[in-house]
Amino acid sequence: MPTNAMALSQRARSQRTLQVALGERSYPIHIGPGLLGDPAWITPHLAGRQVMIVTNETIAPRYLELVRRGLPADLEVHELVLPDGEATKTLACVSRIWDALLEAGFNRRCTLIALGGGVIGDMVGFAAASYQRGVAFIQVPTTLLAQVDSSVGGKTGVNHPLGKNMIGAFWQPRAVLIDTATLATLPAAEFSAGLAEVIKYGLIRDADFLAWLEEHMAALRALDPEALAWAIERSCQIKAEIVAADETEQGVRALLNLGHTFGHAIEAHQGYGSWLHGEAVGVGMLMAADLSRRLGWLGDAEIKRTQAIIDAAGLPLAAPADMGVEEFLVRMRLDKKNIDQSIRLVLMRALGDAEVYDDTPAGLLEACIQDYPRK
Repeated sequence: MPTNAMALSQRARSQRTLQVALGERSYPIHIGPGLLGDPAWITPHLAGRQVMIVTNETIAPRYLELVRRGLPADLEVHELVLPDGEATKTLACVSRIWDALLEAGFNRRCTLIALGGGVIGDMVGFAAASYQRGVAFIQVPTTLLAQVDSSVGGKTGVNHPLGKNMIGAFWQPRAVLIDTATLATLPAAEFSAGLAEVIKYGLIRDADFLAWLEEHMAALRALDPEALAWAIERSCQIKAEIVAADETEQGVRALLNLGHTFGHAIEAHQGYGSWLHGEAVGVGMLMAADLSRRLGWLGDAEIKRTQAIIDAAGLPLAAPADMGVEEFLVRMRLDKKNIDQSIRLVLMRALGDAEVYDDTPAGLLEACIQDYPRK
């Protein structure tokens, strides 16, 4: 087979589409290499003629022009480039999006395109949810973490100094466009951070997927196209199923927060951006696994498997040295899942089987935090 035909064949094998089933608000997730710049993937989801592409200073030089070229020539297209980093995920930065929309005279039939990682996606989604009481937006995630997690499901918002993602709204996109080729320019640490969320899906819902990840971690870190496409697809499938069952996190959707209660505490205490979200979640999942062991649910073999796959993904295993029990608990008490001052945690009955747990004895949780390795 000629080289270009082989490339086209591989590309076709690596492209797939999923559906998030939410009735009239259902939307597709398109996955594959080379999707950016192709109008067939994005044009059908535009609400009207006015389009605002919002991105950041890191992504703009790489992909902004490519996305713009993929839009019909007769549209009114504006661009907004924001600073990069978790520290920018604030109401002040969202206000810049509102300012740009108002200054350009955008109406209710406009469409916002979120081009970037989870920070951009969350802020643009929140701006879309609140501008003129709700306008259309499309997620174009360029990091692995955003592709498998934050771009799917409609959670939008910003951070508060006392807690992560405390201000926001549920607002679903019109579509999610995942171009796996963007991962080639992603720094290794950010790619590993995304793998934490991929591993999470295996730990909470799919033991077979977890075993597949153990076998294919080297291929994923080498950016093998077919391995990446399957890992992203399966992650998005699991999230789409959970979101369809519980859009506003009244029940089963909370399972997606495995490791996040511990992890968000690390992020907030260390200062947003000091630890990558996936790095903090990786440690948080190990702490949740250790607490599950203390409850008698997991054995030493399961703990070792969890540690091994987190390590194989290139993620840290130790918590920050300057966080003691009280530093963790102060932040964990502010978690959105909590009810009546009780810290709710996602724990594992077995690998691939998680549940939301309200009844962790305080002494057991404190001992888990106290004994966990620091670095």
